[in-house]
Amino acid sequence: MKFKKDKQYYKFCMYGFFKNLRFFEPFLILFFLEKGLNYFQIGILYAIREISTNILEIPTGIVADSIGRRRTMISSFSSYIISFIFFYLSKSYWLFILGMVFFSFGEAFRTGTHKAMIFEYLKIKGWEDYKVDYYGHTRSSSQFGSAVSSLIAASIVFFSKNYSLIFLFSIIPYIMDLLLMMTYPKELDGELKTFDEKKLKNNFKKVIKDFILSFKDIKLLKAVLNSSIYTGYYKAVKDYLQPVLKSFALTLPLFLTFKNEQRESLIIGVVYFVIFIFTAFAARFSGKFAKIFSSFSKPLNITLIIGLSSGIVAGLFYDIDLRILSIVFYLLIYMLENLRKPLGVAYISSSLNKDILATILSASSQMSTIIVALSSIILGFCADVFGPGNAIIILSALLLIFTPLFLIKEKK
Repeated sequence: MKFKKDKQYYKFCMYGFFKNLRFFEPFLILFFLEKGLNYFQIGILYAIREISTNILEIPTGIVADSIGRRRTMISSFSSYIISFIFFYLSKSYWLFILGMVFFSFGEAFRTGTHKAMIFEYLKIKGWEDYKVDYYGHTRSSSQFGSAVSSLIAASIVFFSKNYSLIFLFSIIPYIMDLLLMMTYPKELDGELKTFDEKKLKNNFKKVIKDFILSFKDIKLLKAVLNSSIYTGYYKAVKDYLQPVLKSFALTLPLFLTFKNEQRESLIIGVVYFVIFIFTAFAARFSGKFAKIFSSFSKPLNITLIIGLSSGIVAGLFYDIDLRILSIVFYLLIYMLENLRKPLGVAYISSSLNKDILATILSASSQMSTIIVALSSIILGFCADVFGPGNAIIILSALLLIFTPLFLIKEKK
């Protein structure tokens, strides 16, 4: 028996769709550049976002257990809305930092909590064996949301000629998700427990201990690195597609009657729409893709190498003004992340001892944060000094050199 597409399945999909209506995403770096920030300052903001999210994730489980997962999710979306208001109104770098911290609060209290609700539902229904397919389906809805979001965002920028307004419009779908959370069944809250300050302190200690433990076992370390290295890389480089698209739009002999900002918005919107349609199918195909191989390790290793190599090629094509080919290889970077994500979760949960599963997932999260933070700062610095194309080449090449250290072996 396969899982049933019941009412809650569609609610999970709707959540993913609304959650990814982030109208600011296709224009985020361009928004910051327009505000007078350089790439290094943008890299610092990205690093702050990732580190803040990671630190705030530590008490998430305790808070969710104390007030319920639904209330935790409502708090999360409220924080997102506050952050969008900050970005819309901000003119100071320090206010951008504050906006990032509120955004991080929303991220931290959303991701793990909603995954727990999905897995709780699969457990209740006896569908745990289908977690890769089920998670892939809900993630696919998220990617379709991103595709639609890019077109709406392009329309907002086209008609307003203003990047700031996209944050104001982003509030609407997040209110929709906030209301959707109120309709989730009570059993997905999990078992409610009283808030324990001592347990909170112990959680912080445990996270540090788990992270150190992952370095003591080579198999664990490789599992952590393989799982987190590409996700960290992807999060750091994905928005650098925006300056590529901006320069590409201005070289096209199209829409010449429009202003530069309008031409940029049209090209960026269409390209992001195509990218997210492809990534939506990649996420949905992840279960079938995994079945082509005898184990999870082989596709994870192959996609890791191809993904990092694609970054080098994308940067090279950007530097020699073959923007269209640079965009094609960027598309590959996006697709591979969505193929790898369900595979990585499945590999860790199926290949390692269940008693240390939570430890590995925790360590993987910490490692991914470190990679994103460092990569964002390196990218920002190199982009200011050598240009965005060379920055992507440098980071991709650095990680590719060390790839043999975190390739995983088949389970014997």
